Amino acid sequence: MSNLTHLNIIDTLEKNYMPYSMSVIVSRALPEIDGLKPSHRKLLYTMYKMNLLKGGKTKSANIVGQTMRLNPHGDAAIYETMVRLTRGNEALLHPLIDSKGNFGKNYSKDMAYAAPRYTEAKLDPICEEFFKDIGKNTVDFVPNYDNTTEEPKLLPTTFPHILVNPNVGIAVGMASSICSFNLKEVCEGTIALLKDEEADISDFLKGPDFSSGGQFILNKKELQNIYKTGKGSFYLRAKYRYDKRNNCIEIYEIPYTTTIEGIIEKIIELVKSGKIKEINDIRDETDKEGLKITLELKRSADPDGLMNRLYKLTPLQDTFSCNFNILIDGKPKVLGVKEILQEWIKFRLSCIKRKINFEIKEKGEKLHLLKGLEKILLDIDKAVKIVKNTKKDKDVVPNLMAAFSVDRVQGEFIADIKLRNFNQEYILNQIKDIEKLEKELENLQLTLESTAKQKKIIIKELEEVVKKYGQGRKTEIIEENKIEKVTEEVLVEDYNVKFFLTNENYLKKIPLISLRSSGNNQKLKDDDYIIQEIEGTNKSDLLLFSNKHVVYKLKGYELEDKKVSILGDYLKNLLGLADDEKIIYMVSTEDYSGYMLFFFKNGKCAKIPLESYQTKTNRKQLANAYSDEEKLVYITFIKEDKELVAVSSINKVLLFHTGQINPKTTRNSQGVQVLKSKKGSTLTQIKELDEVNLTSPQYYRGNIPAIGTFLKKEDSLEKIEELSFFE
Repeated sequence: MSNLTHLNIIDTLEKNYMPYSMSVIVSRALPEIDGLKPSHRKLLYTMYKMNLLKGGKTKSANIVGQTMRLNPHGDAAIYETMVRLTRGNEALLHPLIDSKGNFGKNYSKDMAYAAPRYTEAKLDPICEEFFKDIGKNTVDFVPNYDNTTEEPKLLPTTFPHILVNPNVGIAVGMASSICSFNLKEVCEGTIALLKDEEADISDFLKGPDFSSGGQFILNKKELQNIYKTGKGSFYLRAKYRYDKRNNCIEIYEIPYTTTIEGIIEKIIELVKSGKIKEINDIRDETDKEGLKITLELKRSADPDGLMNRLYKLTPLQDTFSCNFNILIDGKPKVLGVKEILQEWIKFRLSCIKRKINFEIKEKGEKLHLLKGLEKILLDIDKAVKIVKNTKKDKDVVPNLMAAFSVDRVQGEFIADIKLRNFNQEYILNQIKDIEKLEKELENLQLTLESTAKQKKIIIKELEEVVKKYGQGRKTEIIEENKIEKVTEEVLVEDYNVKFFLTNENYLKKIPLISLRSSGNNQKLKDDDYIIQEIEGTNKSDLLLFSNKHVVYKLKGYELEDKKVSILGDYLKNLLGLADDEKIIYMVSTEDYSGYMLFFFKNGKCAKIPLESYQTKTNRKQLANAYSDEEKLVYITFIKEDKELVAVSSINKVLLFHTGQINPKTTRNSQGVQVLKSKKGSTLTQIKELDEVNLTSPQYYRGNIPAIGTFLKKEDSLEKIEELSFFE
């Protein structure tokens, strides 16, 4: 039973779903080489037949009604298609329909178009290029859905409209997404290709161009890939200006792929969530003058910085994904730009040949008739006499054929001449075009046999199109490397914080504002205590050194803000520390300036530039953060060189300047000798000068390496136990 069901499903899919899929792909969703989907073509051809190319405007409802003779999908669907093609909607770089009334706006969801009974339309002048020579058999015609009339399979466009207006369609199992390019650039690129098949299209097509303007972010490698494969994506971003007088940003052009409402909703969401704090108010001030979104700013706001964050977080910068999927001879193909233009050239050459054949046939037939007429010029009286003396009407033509050696077509033509025109003047006026027709036919035949001549005709047509309809770019091109890269860090709010590290390895990040208001009465676990506290910012890099010679790196903003009444983040869990591993020291830095000092039991010190811990990639931990060859006694970070006090196990003291220690770029270096050993003595302590009470510091000062000097009786050096976290 299950097998039977399985077979029935497959059978049903093949019989019903596959034909439906093909119908959607071929007859609805994908554009053809003329740059039109069937719904567009049916609408435009109906308007052409209604004399709306040369005539005045008519009600949209009338157009929609007439189009239903070719398109059975209903008035709403037809009108929706019509709206997108109008000048008023602003969806196309070169609108195909000249409109009057409210047709909504492509860049707004809320600005709905009026009903078809209120609006009026006619074909835009550019449509002359769609219907040029359509009556000369340039394209095939097919019956409409009920066989009551005929419609063209394609329109003989005189320029590559397929790349001049944007086209998006979703079929079954495939889609098409074609961006628009500047008409002048497309035509010039096509002319170059007609002259040289190896021409580089990217020399002419600078990049996509959209009716909405905005900025196209040029990534040359990605654009070349789109040109080559027909697939890829690029970024579009909005244009804005800063009104210093009113302290507001005016956004006046947005990406083609988004809407005013989508942008405003996202900005409001960011303001409510606290991610954006510089905006007081946002208004949609779009009017008859055009699109405008106004952002009212707080006094302290940086307009350019804010816009960079909004580009990252909102559709003010958006992606257009390309998929140049086009029907070629009824089959879907994904083509690169050059391949599309080559296919269009092939199509246009076909149109030119068909037109020439039509004209050869038309002119040949006319020449044939005139040559027949020429034969009766020598004896007009004889022709009149034959007609007059013929008793039966059916014999007139055969008698003329026999008398003047003409064929039936010529005989019919002669017989149909009015009696008043049977005079020498009329016949001479008619036959004087014979020589002209013969010359024209000769030229047409030569053109038909020469692809080069046909290409010259296409080039001339393209040059005329550029002259009539060419316009400057609407979308500005900016190179990717000239744009400030918006990183995650740019989006983060910056403020001063304090980091606290405890002996039990709890870490707190507390904003200074919070610390001032709540005091410093820290909540800690029993027997826990703070071993280090440092200041930094929310954007600081935090370096955490462990007793296992590893440094862990965090961004300040990766830690949640804490209150003094909270224990903080447990580092063992946060960093995934080993059971016997703990953090012994931390450093906060913005620019990685300064040095790390590592003092070892053998009296050596490694002075490592902090920039040695800086990485291009965002690595979270670095091994070999310091040497593991000897026991670590002391670790500290210094911005600038200073004086320190070293104490040995035999109570000898050395006051030295860290400037004497040469830096080592290798992180796990042992460094240089600071305190010499005597009778097996070792380094036990390092202290800041202000931590000890020395009556005569000069007495202990020396150049490194040195054994040091015994502590005087009058000087005190409080014994400091070695901290357990160095074990």
